[in-house]
Amino acid sequence: GVWRQTRALLFKNCLIKCRTKKSSVQEVLFPLFFLFWLILMSMMHPHRKYDAVANTNLGTLDASILVNFVIGYTPPTPMAREIMKKVAFDNFEDGIITEEYLSEEELQAASAFKPSNFVGVVFTDAMSYQLRFPDSVAMSSIYMQSR
Repeated sequence: GVWRQTRALLFKNCLIKCRTKKSSVQEVLFPLFFLFWLILMSMMHPHRKYDAVANTNLGTLDASILVNFVIGYTPPTPMAREIMKKVAFDNFEDGIITEEYLSEEELQAASAFKPSNFVGVVFTDAMSYQLRFPDSVAMSSIYMQSR
Protein backbone atom coordinates (compact mmCIF):
# COMPACT_ATOMS: atom_id res chain seq x y z
CA GLY A 1 0.00 0.00 0.00
CA VAL A 2 2.21 2.82 1.26
CA TRP A 3 5.27 1.87 -0.78
CA ARG A 4 3.22 1.70 -4.04
CA GLN A 5 1.67 5.11 -3.36
CA THR A 6 5.07 6.66 -2.54
CA ARG A 7 6.64 5.16 -5.69
CA ALA A 8 3.72 6.42 -7.83
CA LEU A 9 4.01 9.89 -6.32
CA LEU A 10 7.78 10.01 -6.96
CA PHE A 11 7.27 8.82 -10.54
CA LYS A 12 4.57 11.48 -11.08
CA ASN A 13 6.88 14.23 -9.72
CA CYS A 14 9.73 13.04 -11.99
CA LEU A 15 7.43 13.19 -15.00
CA ILE A 16 6.32 16.72 -14.10
CA LYS A 17 9.93 17.87 -13.69
CA CYS A 18 10.92 16.32 -17.03
CA ARG A 19 8.00 17.94 -18.84
CA THR A 20 8.61 21.42 -17.31
CA LYS A 21 12.36 21.74 -17.83
CA LYS A 22 12.38 25.53 -17.92
CA SER A 23 10.83 25.95 -14.45
CA SER A 24 12.95 23.10 -13.07
CA VAL A 25 16.15 24.83 -14.23
CA GLN A 26 14.91 28.13 -12.76
CA GLU A 27 14.28 26.44 -9.40
CA VAL A 28 17.95 25.47 -9.29
CA LEU A 29 19.64 28.46 -10.93
CA PHE A 30 17.86 31.37 -9.22
CA PRO A 31 19.02 30.46 -5.69
CA LEU A 32 22.54 29.86 -7.03
CA PHE A 33 22.48 33.26 -8.76
CA PHE A 34 21.39 35.03 -5.56
CA LEU A 35 23.99 33.17 -3.53
CA PHE A 36 26.70 34.26 -6.00
CA TRP A 37 25.38 37.83 -5.85
CA LEU A 38 25.52 37.89 -2.02
CA ILE A 39 29.07 36.52 -2.03
CA LEU A 40 30.12 39.12 -4.59
CA MET A 41 28.57 41.95 -2.52
CA SER A 42 30.28 40.77 0.66
CA MET A 43 33.61 40.67 -1.16
CA MET A 44 33.12 44.23 -2.41
CA HIS A 45 32.43 45.50 1.12
CA PRO A 46 34.71 43.55 3.43
CA HIS A 47 34.26 43.65 7.18
CA ARG A 48 36.60 45.98 9.01
CA LYS A 49 38.52 44.71 11.97
CA TYR A 50 39.15 47.24 14.71
CA ASP A 51 41.93 46.99 17.26
CA ALA A 52 41.00 46.31 20.84
CA VAL A 53 40.90 49.23 23.24
CA ALA A 54 42.76 48.69 26.47
CA ASN A 55 40.88 48.99 29.76
CA THR A 56 41.72 52.16 31.63
CA ASN A 57 40.75 53.40 35.04
CA LEU A 58 39.01 56.75 34.64
CA GLY A 59 39.11 57.50 38.35
CA THR A 60 36.29 58.81 40.46
CA LEU A 61 33.89 61.51 39.36
CA ASP A 62 34.67 64.92 40.78
CA ALA A 63 31.32 65.80 42.33
CA SER A 64 32.46 69.33 43.23
CA ILE A 65 31.68 70.54 39.70
CA LEU A 66 28.09 69.34 40.09
CA VAL A 67 27.31 71.52 43.11
CA ASN A 68 24.21 73.63 42.40
CA PHE A 69 23.77 71.89 39.05
CA VAL A 70 20.17 72.01 37.80
CA ILE A 71 18.48 69.69 35.34
CA GLY A 72 15.12 70.89 34.09
CA TYR A 73 12.79 68.60 32.20
CA THR A 74 9.53 68.68 30.34
CA PRO A 75 6.82 67.33 30.01
CA PRO A 76 6.24 66.24 33.61
CA THR A 77 4.95 62.74 32.95
CA PRO A 78 5.23 59.91 35.51
CA MET A 79 7.88 58.18 33.37
CA ALA A 80 9.93 61.38 33.10
CA ARG A 81 9.70 61.94 36.86
CA GLU A 82 10.91 58.40 37.54
CA ILE A 83 13.84 58.74 35.12
CA MET A 84 14.89 62.09 36.56
CA LYS A 85 14.65 60.75 40.12
CA LYS A 86 17.08 57.98 39.17
CA VAL A 87 19.41 60.50 37.52
CA ALA A 88 19.38 62.75 40.56
CA PHE A 89 19.88 60.27 43.39
CA ASP A 90 21.39 57.02 42.11
CA ASN A 91 24.91 58.27 41.37
CA PHE A 92 25.39 61.17 43.79
CA GLU A 93 24.94 61.21 47.54
CA ASP A 94 23.79 64.85 47.67
CA GLY A 95 21.75 64.55 44.52
CA ILE A 96 21.35 66.90 41.60
CA ILE A 97 18.59 69.49 41.60
CA THR A 98 15.81 68.57 39.16
CA GLU A 99 13.00 70.90 38.18
CA GLU A 100 9.98 70.09 36.06
CA TYR A 101 8.44 72.52 33.60
CA LEU A 102 5.07 72.36 31.88
CA SER A 103 6.33 73.38 28.43
CA GLU A 104 9.48 73.90 26.40
CA GLU A 105 8.98 77.66 26.51
CA GLU A 106 9.13 77.64 30.32
CA LEU A 107 12.23 75.46 30.14
CA GLN A 108 13.95 77.88 27.77
CA ALA A 109 13.01 80.87 29.93
CA ALA A 110 14.47 79.15 33.00
CA SER A 111 17.68 78.31 31.14
CA ALA A 112 18.15 81.99 30.29
CA PHE A 113 18.36 82.83 34.02
CA LYS A 114 20.82 80.04 34.89
CA PRO A 115 23.11 79.76 31.86
CA SER A 116 26.20 78.25 33.48
CA ASN A 117 24.75 75.40 35.52
CA PHE A 118 21.50 74.46 33.76
CA VAL A 119 20.71 71.67 31.31
CA GLY A 120 17.25 71.02 29.95
CA VAL A 121 15.87 67.64 28.95
CA VAL A 122 12.87 67.45 26.61
CA PHE A 123 11.29 63.99 26.51
CA THR A 124 9.76 63.42 23.09
CA ASP A 125 8.37 60.03 24.13
CA ALA A 126 9.09 57.35 26.74
CA MET A 127 12.37 56.30 25.09
CA SER A 128 13.85 59.39 23.44
CA TYR A 129 14.84 62.86 24.55
CA GLN A 130 16.77 65.97 23.51
CA LEU A 131 19.22 67.89 25.66
CA ARG A 132 18.81 71.66 25.75
CA PHE A 133 21.78 73.76 26.72
CA PRO A 134 21.36 77.52 27.22
CA ASP A 135 22.78 78.33 23.78
CA SER A 136 22.07 75.24 21.69
CA VAL A 137 20.17 72.01 21.19
CA ALA A 138 22.17 68.77 21.33
CA MET A 139 20.67 65.98 19.27
CA SER A 140 21.86 62.40 19.39
CA SER A 141 23.63 61.19 16.25
CA ILE A 142 22.93 57.56 16.99
CA TYR A 143 20.91 55.97 14.19
CA MET A 144 20.01 59.34 12.70
CA GLN A 145 22.03 59.10 9.53
CA SER A 146 24.01 56.58 7.58
CA ARG A 147 27.71 56.35 8.30
